Amino acid sequence: MKPGNELIFLPLGGSGEIGMNVNLYGCNGKWVMVDLGMTFADPSYPGVDLVLPDLSFIEERADDLLGIVLTHGHEDHIGAIPYLANDLGVPLYATPFTAGLIAKKLEEEGLTKEVKLNIIPMGGSLQLGDFHFRYVALAHSIPEGNALVIDTPYGRIFHTGDWKLDDGPLLGHPASAAELMAIGDTGVLAMVGDSTNVFNDEASGSETDVREGLLKVVKARKTGRVVVTTFASNAARLATLGWVAKETGRHLVLAGRSMDRITEVAKAVGYLKDMPPIMNWTDAARADPSKILILCTGAQGEPMAALSRIANGSHPALKLEPGDLVVYSSKQIPGNELAIGQVQNALATRGIEVVTEKQAHVHVSGHPGRPELEAMYDWIRPEIAIPVHGERRHMEAHAALALANGVPRAMVPINGSAIRLAPDGPRLLGHEPAGRLVLDGDVILPANGATIVERRRLMVNGYMGVTLVLGRDGRLAAPPVVNIQGVPVEEDKDDFLSECADAAAGAAKKADARNADKFAESIRVAVRRVAREWTGKKPVTEVQVVRL
Repeated sequence: MKPGNELIFLPLGGSGEIGMNVNLYGCNGKWVMVDLGMTFADPSYPGVDLVLPDLSFIEERADDLLGIVLTHGHEDHIGAIPYLANDLGVPLYATPFTAGLIAKKLEEEGLTKEVKLNIIPMGGSLQLGDFHFRYVALAHSIPEGNALVIDTPYGRIFHTGDWKLDDGPLLGHPASAAELMAIGDTGVLAMVGDSTNVFNDEASGSETDVREGLLKVVKARKTGRVVVTTFASNAARLATLGWVAKETGRHLVLAGRSMDRITEVAKAVGYLKDMPPIMNWTDAARADPSKILILCTGAQGEPMAALSRIANGSHPALKLEPGDLVVYSSKQIPGNELAIGQVQNALATRGIEVVTEKQAHVHVSGHPGRPELEAMYDWIRPEIAIPVHGERRHMEAHAALALANGVPRAMVPINGSAIRLAPDGPRLLGHEPAGRLVLDGDVILPANGATIVERRRLMVNGYMGVTLVLGRDGRLAAPPVVNIQGVPVEEDKDDFLSECADAAAGAAKKADARNADKFAESIRVAVRRVAREWTGKKPVTEVQVVRL
């Protein structure tokens, strides 16, 4: 597909899912990309931590791609850059804080010279071919959340990015209602927007309110350490906790590399100016526990994050004792409930109290609830609503909300949907390739390729290896040897292996050893039949034949 005299929207990630946001806009033969994110793996990808978007569609058209414009610095919007941007060979554009985070990623991967990173000031603009971009600051749970006003020969797009409304933001200066209404007054063809919190009947709330809630919780603790875990990217929350530390007479301690990185970048571009001095781990370990406030990563139960290591006692310096308090200044991301519960159970076992947003006002979301979405539609007044950044149920509800609030037309995409926005839009032109890749160790693979499929089978069914030694006459020169991994026989293992070996020997006597493939397949079928009769499982089975 090559865009003609038209404006096309084509998501390659983030539509039908929360995370891995990648969006293409095309007109007059050229494409631009908005965001290049990743998501975290779930148990269906054993051994994998990161999931990346499959960019094969645009990689095949890289000569027509003009650049990548980033809305903000969350991993689901910039996390795939160090793995995929170099192959696209186009420049990146981001505001200062987001650019600082990207620069760190590129440096870690040795790509600083290979990938061109352009810094655009807050409220700034840029021209890429027939696309003109202007950054519009919106509140979010990270500094420099931005919407994009994208002007094209075929109409104006308001791409919201991730956002919320906040009457008391602690960092930055989001656009006012009057400024947003002015954008709507000029005429907007389509609003492409965040669907995450569409089922919330209330507005997300202000970071200022969280500041008071956290102060109340920490101030009430007269003894023991207080640990607060939150998303490291939420620099406003870091600023809040720095203020809480000063107000309660506690020393602030940071635990987690991402906390250090965010703090460093935020200070470098002018944020967190009032943060108190950070106490090192050694001094914190020796200090009066009632004078310590630890801010750490691990709010989602990540096994190698600081909180998980503190909870299980494996952190090199920071230890907790009965009477200490852990505050979750965060929200559970769907899919992470089990991992979070495991950490909280480990803390409870050690006699450590846990407070979450259910017990105290210690967190607000960075995404818009229904009242905020309704307000934005009142201001922007687009002709077309295109919900993104949500599962299908979120996006369908978002589309219904938009139509109920006076938007004439709406269309819900899936990854790969090529939607003509103008002229005569929205119209579905077709579906282009869109999928997932996984970062497996240092290798990028198809998410449903042979490697991951085989690993799933191993995880579910276990493994059997059968070795046979044949003499020159093609007959068994020794009894077959069977090895198993993960096959559920436990105390019956010896009897099971013996029966498998007998089955292999019986099949070997009947099969024609001159046809190597058919011979090995006969052995595999016979042995796996025994496994299925014993366990109901179908282990991955390999047969090795050694000929003397």
